[in-house]
Amino acid sequence: MRRTFETHIAWRYLFSKKGHNAINIVTGVSSAAVAVVTAAMICVLSVMNGFGSLVEQLFSEFDAPLLVVPAEGATLRMDEPVIEALYEREDLIVSAQLEQTALVRYKDHQTPARVLGVDSLFAATAHIDSIITDGFYSVWDGAFERAVLGRGLAVQLGMNAHFTGALHLYAPDRTGTINMLRPDLSLKHEHAFIAGTFAVNQVEYDDQLMLVSLPLARRLFSYDEKTASALRIAPREPSAVSIQHSAFSRQKSEIANSLGEGYKVLDRYEQQADFFRILKIEKWLTVLLLVFILLIASFNSIGSLSMLIIDKKADIRILSDLGADESTIRRIFLLEGWLISSLGAGVGLVIGVLVCLGQQYFGWLKLGTGTEYVISAYPVVVKATDVLLVAVIVLALGLVAAWYPTRKLRVES
Repeated sequence: MRRTFETHIAWRYLFSKKGHNAINIVTGVSSAAVAVVTAAMICVLSVMNGFGSLVEQLFSEFDAPLLVVPAEGATLRMDEPVIEALYEREDLIVSAQLEQTALVRYKDHQTPARVLGVDSLFAATAHIDSIITDGFYSVWDGAFERAVLGRGLAVQLGMNAHFTGALHLYAPDRTGTINMLRPDLSLKHEHAFIAGTFAVNQVEYDDQLMLVSLPLARRLFSYDEKTASALRIAPREPSAVSIQHSAFSRQKSEIANSLGEGYKVLDRYEQQADFFRILKIEKWLTVLLLVFILLIASFNSIGSLSMLIIDKKADIRILSDLGADESTIRRIFLLEGWLISSLGAGVGLVIGVLVCLGQQYFGWLKLGTGTEYVISAYPVVVKATDVLLVAVIVLALGLVAAWYPTRKLRVES
């Protein structure tokens, strides 16, 4: 009964005409400020979610659903019993790869590059055809060694998929000795012909990576046919793979247990752990900055509630004469201040979600019309957890802002 009485009085004070028009204006400004900051928080978090999802999708076009790497060292042995058992599983596609750095030369252009040797099953573990920008995907055509270069790397070498000259690859001979008179004789040399270029729209792929056949990479880096740097794993059923929620991901722990402590099994998030860690830090820093702005906006609520308490001194005296004690009156104004913030929060949440959903489905705000953009409009993903988080933060700060001017409220006898 008491709570109903207090809430009823607080609601009456919120919408009733005040003794001074300035109080109505300040109250309206307080709610509007909270609404604007709340909507901004929803929009900013949703845009950051959108960019994160976009980059996740770009990485997923190239990265394997699971990647097995050695816990120590740079290479693993494919003749290990646990690895051979992995190849025997009928529900998995297992593809070996070998990656190291080499010097790549084409005519007068040369640059260091990450050379990734892949086997015939690589295309089954990546959506390589969807990221080919010129030419086609092939690392061996039955007669000649082929190479598929990142688009930026091809530009650095001054070539494209239609050039017919050979790419020359150089790497130190791990098994040989250095000839001080002819250092060039201490390098292993291989060549390949470009087949196509790809673009993941990430610098570490487009400007640094090239794909060659696994046998070529083993010859270039002086490894035998049972050596690889990692194993790419994908399900036989492509529909089992999802970026965020996947039944296939449940097999990760099973595979890790079967391989033992000598190997690590990385999902797509863990393969790009540094990127996603930075993205998460940026998101929380943004939240903290917006909370600070919201805290400043909440001072308007403190001012409007303080003015309301002064304006309602006569009402306070009447309530006291009717039997309301000091704590009851204090709670009435505490609820009043909280309702001012809650009104702004509710309006801000609705506006923020509607704006984000409109951007998500209609793409109102464009990035540009040129081909340099991966997408034409700002990506937006509205998450219920973010909406709930913003609501909790705004309402909590509103409660604190309402408590401050009511904590020393005294009823004059």
